[in-house]
Amino acid sequence: MNSALKKITAHRLQFVVLLALLLVLISTLTRIALVFKSGFDVGLTFLNVMGAFGLGLLFDLFNAAYFCIPVSIYLWLVPRSLYRKSWHRFVLYTLLFTCVSILVFNAAAEWLFWDEFNTRFNFIAVDYLVYTTEVIGNIRQSYPIGWILTAVFSVAIAITYFFKPASPVSATDFSFAKRTRYFGGYALVVVLIFFGVTSRQHHFSSNAYANELAGNGMYELFAAYRNNELNYDQFYKHTGNAKNFEVFRKLIKTRDAEFTDSTGIERTIRAAAPEKRLHVVLISVESFSADFMNLFGNQENITPFLDSLAPHSLAFTNLYATGTRTVRGLEALSIALPPTPGQSIVRRPENENLFSLATVFNAKGYRSKFIYGGYGYFDNMSYFFKNNGYQTIDRTALRTEEIDYENIWGVADENLFTLALRELDADTERQPVFAHIMTTSNHRPFTYPDGRIDIPSHTSRQGAVKYTDYAIGKFIREASTRPWFQSTLFVIVADHCASSAGKTELPVAKYHIPMLIYAPSYIQPGVMPRLMSQIDVAPTLLGLLNFSYTSKFFGYDIFQLEPGRERAFISTYQALGYLKGSNLAILSPRQKVEMFALDEKLNPYKKVNIDTLESEAVAWYQTASYAFKHKLLR
Repeated sequence: MNSALKKITAHRLQFVVLLALLLVLISTLTRIALVFKSGFDVGLTFLNVMGAFGLGLLFDLFNAAYFCIPVSIYLWLVPRSLYRKSWHRFVLYTLLFTCVSILVFNAAAEWLFWDEFNTRFNFIAVDYLVYTTEVIGNIRQSYPIGWILTAVFSVAIAITYFFKPASPVSATDFSFAKRTRYFGGYALVVVLIFFGVTSRQHHFSSNAYANELAGNGMYELFAAYRNNELNYDQFYKHTGNAKNFEVFRKLIKTRDAEFTDSTGIERTIRAAAPEKRLHVVLISVESFSADFMNLFGNQENITPFLDSLAPHSLAFTNLYATGTRTVRGLEALSIALPPTPGQSIVRRPENENLFSLATVFNAKGYRSKFIYGGYGYFDNMSYFFKNNGYQTIDRTALRTEEIDYENIWGVADENLFTLALRELDADTERQPVFAHIMTTSNHRPFTYPDGRIDIPSHTSRQGAVKYTDYAIGKFIREASTRPWFQSTLFVIVADHCASSAGKTELPVAKYHIPMLIYAPSYIQPGVMPRLMSQIDVAPTLLGLLNFSYTSKFFGYDIFQLEPGRERAFISTYQALGYLKGSNLAILSPRQKVEMFALDEKLNPYKKVNIDTLESEAVAWYQTASYAFKHKLLR
């Protein structure tokens, strides 16, 4: 048996076939492991599982066709005289070991990625590959990477030894002409797969977990890389720009606004009351889902400070994040634009001089700052904010003795707030200040200084949430001793939720985030229960300050919006969701539009066809993409 297995690799073609079969085997075992990791509480049925494995096998084969390209080229070109050498078997050993190591490592990486995001590799993985220092550091701090790599290479060595190539058998070796014919046929298959297969073709079920299981992680990674920027007009449902702008202008118009011309998006906002020239501190909290708070039903007591602050604040209870990454939240909070497909604008070229929240504050004589606990180069944050009206300050502004704890993502949140206090103290005497503070501690590996809370560091998301809550509480209490506290408006909001995975492509409840606005001398405590999008935060904040200004924001001041016009935007890097009332429209590539009625838990329970819902969704998203592309936001 072992002799027969060895001889299979003596033949060039059989070597490639063996490699493809190993890929399919490892991918299938990975799929089985992910099924059990998902558990049985995600709605998987027998038919879902069978469909996932059937389509999964097909996509494993598609991936095998791509994966075998380098080895196939080598075996096609290497001449007989070299291939017959006795030492050449060691080249084949090396090729096999390298390929198997990649496959086993990929399986381990898929497991870890699923553990974090409940999906196959996607656009997030592509983003993270750009920042290898942070990502590798995060993995090292979150997982026993030494043991994982030891296991990976041990398995790869065992597989290589079991299937190790035998001595080349010259009698069965192909001539170059025959190898060329085989390679030409193989190349044709690869070309057909490249142009004829897309990653969305394994989306066979209404259950998003089943669709993810049907994919192949390595294939999905490269598919996401190919689609990291999507031309809206090419891939999404759209109308003529003149007609689209006509619809959009009706949607964006509010009672406090007048357009400055007959065709554009610019409006003049007129406040009816005198301006409140307050300092503004906006804290965007990493991965902070609404359901972490007692205000939304959580009974774990992991946000004791924010729960105590809520009755003294204006609490927004029906607010939805635009996306699943920090850069999406920063984009929405700073430039109030619906999510455009592909990369966040924070990371795109030509994202300078956009109309931002800092644009308005700077025009009012404020000093605008973006203060971040990590290194500002990550996700292009420093460049984006510096070129859109903000002074950027990151962890490099802290002295060594000011850092109690740090991990790969940044300093502990309490040290970030130490930096923020210093920046606020320095400028508030001279001029009003707008400071956007971005936290990092509520991020895997969930580590923080010991002794602050009753949950040990590096144990759970709940601990990281509670530590961030502790750090915010400490900051507010220390700020209350400053002379500028009584004239400051504090905004506490999430950048996105802790998890966006669900049974559906866009699980609406997984985008629900909290927001508290706290200024006891100026803002009456209460609850705002109306539906809001994260892009509505900036204009609503400016409305509470009674600012008059010229706006290019796509968001609403919720207090100036007539009832019934509320809507929210939620998205992945490809799926664009438009939530209005109890209905959700989803725009997808290939100009696909689906509409669903939602039940009381915001789960889709039936498909609907509402012309106005579709036209509004198209108007918002098409105009947002057009406005950025044609520099209307500058």
